[in-house]
This record gives sequence, structure tokens and C-alpha cells, in this order.
Amino acid sequence: MIPSLQLRSALLRVANLDRAQAFYAGVLGLVPGASDNHPRTLALHAPDGTEPLLTLIEKPGAVPKPAGVPGLFHLALLVPDRPALARVLLRLAEKRIPLHGLSDHGVSEAVYLADPDGNGLELYADRPRETWRTTDGRLVMFTRALDTGSLLSTAPD
Repeated sequence: MIPSLQLRSALLRVANLDRAQAFYAGVLGLVPGASDNHPRTLALHAPDGTEPLLTLIEKPGAVPKPAGVPGLFHLALLVPDRPALARVLLRLAEKRIPLHGLSDHGVSEAVYLADPDGNGLELYADRPRETWRTTDGRLVMFTRALDTGSLLSTAPD
């Protein structure tokens, strides 16, 4: 792993910017910010961030990519900790957003879903690095069912 390697921002095309903003801001809690001069572009930030995490560009009539063709598998958004991931999961349930999966990867816990345009999303929280296991110098990762009860017990009242 290269600890300093980070993706700073992603750009997604969406069919309807208002619908996408309702999802990313209204459901996921990203904060709309200043965009470039393109009239149908929206930058979205973390609540405490200054740089955009995601920029949405409206392309009316855009359709999801067909299954089985190259392209974005999913966009992963890191939340600060387990309680934050628990709050996200509760919010998704409250809004009745369909989930594609809930996984424990050993080093992280993840919630998988799609946005209204069919773009795959992974919302995840890393476990503390000191708890990551290694075998023969290699990081031990796996995909197991997420213990949602344990996760949700970390959510504040």
C-alpha cells in the first residue's frame, strides 16, 4: 500500500442533476459547493471539507452502462469511523434506499448500493490500522457478512 496515494475528486455524469443532488446531499449528507461556470454542474464536499469529493455533471438522457462492459465498478467513499457508517446505514434504511451488499473486509466494513443513475457506491469505514492482520508480511483481507447489529450499536442515540 502507498499511504500517501489518494484520489482527491471524482466526476460523474448524471441524467438529472436535481435528482442526484437530492440523493448525494439529502440522503448521503454531502454538502453542495461552488462549481465551475458550467450551468448544470455541482460540486459536493464532505461536511468538514473544502475540496470537492465529487463533481456531478448533468447529461440529460444519460443511461447506466450496460452490465459486462468496461467502466466504473463503483466509487468508494470513506467515512470517518464505525459510528459514522452506522449513521449512514440508518439513514439509508430510513430513506428505503435499496442495498446491494453489506461486507466485512477485515480491514474495513462496507455498505454497497447504487445512486439514482445506477452508479455503484461503496460507503466504508476503515478499522484502526493497528488491528489489521498480516500473514507472512501480507495484509489479510476477506469478504464476510457484515455484523450489522455490532455496527448499529455504535450509532449515537
